[in-house]
Amino acid sequence: MRSGTLKILLAASVALNLFAAAAAATLLVTRDRVENHAEAQRRPRSAPLADVLADMDPEVGGRVRSALRASALAARPDFDEARRARREAVGLTNSADFDPAEVGALLERSRQAEIRGRARLEADAVALLDTLELADRKAVSRILTRRGSRNGRDKAPETRAPS
Repeated sequence: MRSGTLKILLAASVALNLFAAAAAATLLVTRDRVENHAEAQRRPRSAPLADVLADMDPEVGGRVRSALRASALAARPDFDEARRARREAVGLTNSADFDPAEVGALLERSRQAEIRGRARLEADAVALLDTLELADRKAVSRILTRRGSRNGRDKAPETRAPS
């Protein structure tokens, strides 16, 4: 082989090795973050409330659990409607009959239904919290945090016991 061909092959080999090294480094750096995110998605959402209720007086914990369940069941039709309207909007965007005004109306209907459901849950939670003693109210108040936040902006601030 000629000297020029060898230089080109060497340069190509170096470039390929650099690309492979960069890919491996990226994989190593992002793997932990992906695994942590996947683990967070697998964690059950009800565990913190279950832990709070386990530490309460059984009578109060049962009353809190019953009230929250009744509130969730009452709000369920609103959240079902929100999901149904969103599915319709997505279906319409994927069809030949795409109508931007109708998709916008369906998304608005979905948003309003979700707001109604959330308002019901929050109003019921506040009414429940009003019936609790301070220590139980502090423990149960975590239900007002928005669990769906991905970036942590909606998390409630940590509360510390007075020293």
